[in-house]
Amino acid sequence: MEPDHHLILPDALTWRPSNLMRIPNADFLERTGSEHLGARLWRMPPRSANTLHQHIRSEEFYFVLEGTGRLRVGGTTLTVPKHGGVWVRPEVLRQVFNDTDEEVLWLIVGGPEEKEFLAGSQSPIDLSRIYPQDPTQLPPELDGVEWPPKEEG
Repeated sequence: MEPDHHLILPDALTWRPSNLMRIPNADFLERTGSEHLGARLWRMPPRSANTLHQHIRSEEFYFVLEGTGRLRVGGTTLTVPKHGGVWVRPEVLRQVFNDTDEEVLWLIVGGPEEKEFLAGSQSPIDLSRIYPQDPTQLPPELDGVEWPPKEEG
């Protein structure tokens, strides 16, 4: 029988850089097996950006815990104050970025999970539906910035 709840303590979180943009993030719900909801903390370093992307079915809610957030949604750039949030529907391009000199901490919650990315999925993954444009492009506010950082070694 599946548990009816999961208590997730801060010390249990594993921080790791995201695949494409190297943004530190911690997945709250990975250990729950939820197919309906995802939730991650994202630590946006100064002068950085996450991927430009959209979702097929998932809605997302972006909430700023620390700092002042910046988010591109479609053709609009939003400034989100501490404890402010933005809801974004599926199939709309979005990109979290940080054009300040201070780190920004976001909580991003979304659901339902995209079936193609669930463990054991038999669905083919068509990344062009998530990334219809170059996912590593930076917003105009970061013109001249090099992100992600070059791999050391």
